[in-house]
Amino acid sequence: MSKPNRAINRWGLAGLAIAAAGLLFLAVSYGPLSALDAGSFSGDRAFALLKRQCDFGPRPVGTVAHEKLRASLLDSMKAVTDKAALQDFDWTRRGKKYRLSNIIGVLNPTATPKLMISAHWDTRPTSDQDKDPANRSKPILGANDGASGVAVVLELARVLKAKRPAIGVIFMLFDGEDVGPDVGNMFLGAKYFAKNMGDYRPERMILVDMIGDSDLQIYKELNSLSSDRDTVTKVWDAAGQLGYRAQFPNSSKWNIEDDHIPLQEAGVPSIDLIDFDYPYWHTQADTVDKCNAASLQTVGRTLEAVIRNWKPG
Repeated sequence: MSKPNRAINRWGLAGLAIAAAGLLFLAVSYGPLSALDAGSFSGDRAFALLKRQCDFGPRPVGTVAHEKLRASLLDSMKAVTDKAALQDFDWTRRGKKYRLSNIIGVLNPTATPKLMISAHWDTRPTSDQDKDPANRSKPILGANDGASGVAVVLELARVLKAKRPAIGVIFMLFDGEDVGPDVGNMFLGAKYFAKNMGDYRPERMILVDMIGDSDLQIYKELNSLSSDRDTVTKVWDAAGQLGYRAQFPNSSKWNIEDDHIPLQEAGVPSIDLIDFDYPYWHTQADTVDKCNAASLQTVGRTLEAVIRNWKPG
């Protein structure tokens, strides 16, 4: 499905529906999602990380699956970085308090500059774009919208720890990106981090979101060009040199509101790598079979090349 080249707000108008989503996963227990042996970025390993997240089922805020995945992702982040931590915060909606957590890992903590690579790990509590009205109150599985970005972040951390770059890298998994369409209830983790960066403040950020699509085409996003054209150029140049021009067309498209916006507003140049031409967005059909290892490898190896060629400060 192709969408017109116009300003897009990623969120629909359906309400938040999370109460029963975790009940399917009470008997499931998982360990760390990361693989530890060295090598270049592997699309197959990243795809395994994507599938393992989806084994938890939908992971919206407030569900058992969300709680279990938080613990597993923290273990994984500890295994592939020099230090890892949760940045916990509370969110209250209609009188009910929810615990949310950004998951942060740092590689080469004393090196400069610090580049942040980020994704969001929660999933949408409603399928508000589903063609079937009966499905619109159901949570999505989020194979592409959530799991694909996390998979790239963790696999990238693994290969960079095995063969370290010259710069510092902060790996961020934002929570609460997809909590719902209520005014002000978007990008909760990114907004919280933007106000509470502390020692984790990066010089620049690259966000990856919805990058597992089997028919991958990532255009230069307009807010990203406005914020950090230099990093956009670095990414597209690396992709071209690696033979990925078909997946990274040398043209711009979409004006996306995503987790990069709060950091831009806080003064951190930030870009978003996103394939928004995805017909399964916010539907029950955002499933593992719509993604593939080749797309994850394309994005991961491009970012690996960017980071390894980034000049230390």
